[in-house]
Amino acid sequence: MPTPFLHPVVAKAAALLSLAWLLTLTGCAKNYVVLLPDDDGSLGQVVVTTPKQTILLDQKSQGTFIGGTRQDTFTLTDAELQKDFGAALAASPQKPTIYLLYFEAGQPTLTVASQAEMPKIRSDLAQRPGADLSVIGHSDTLGDAKANYALGLTRAQLVVDLLGSTEPVSMASHGEKNLLVKTPDDTDEPRNRRVEVIVR
Repeated sequence: MPTPFLHPVVAKAAALLSLAWLLTLTGCAKNYVVLLPDDDGSLGQVVVTTPKQTILLDQKSQGTFIGGTRQDTFTLTDAELQKDFGAALAASPQKPTIYLLYFEAGQPTLTVASQAEMPKIRSDLAQRPGADLSVIGHSDTLGDAKANYALGLTRAQLVVDLLGSTEPVSMASHGEKNLLVKTPDDTDEPRNRRVEVIVR
């Protein structure tokens, strides 16, 4: 009986790193790997190297045998993927979700649009028992760096309080460092006034 394994492979393609899903099936007469796209549809590349061959996988559902004497590539149908890897795919953990919540200038007050995002984050947390929650506050470069650090922390604490999560929370402030949009000092930039919420 074949035993499926599912693991991510980071592949380098034309000097850019991209995430690819590589499915490996071993056992009985089958011993092959298959490349799948990421959740957003992007597709990386995987180089399969054995003592006898080097094969590039760069197409959706493209696979190749490893070991043995076969050196060709092939494409699996959705039905074949489900048959061989359905259980492994179903058991794979959810990927982290990143939310960006924006704030009014100089205030720990969420914008109206970001207030509307809160139920979505709470729902995500509810669907992940034992979730790991990370909340990082940021500011733009208006004002003093020390005050902006404190403002980022206040914003992060506000979001933690609004989420009301019972899961452990990692909370921090980056203040005016790690800007989403690079600006000179004393610049009002709404996209930098944010809290990043990462749900794992």
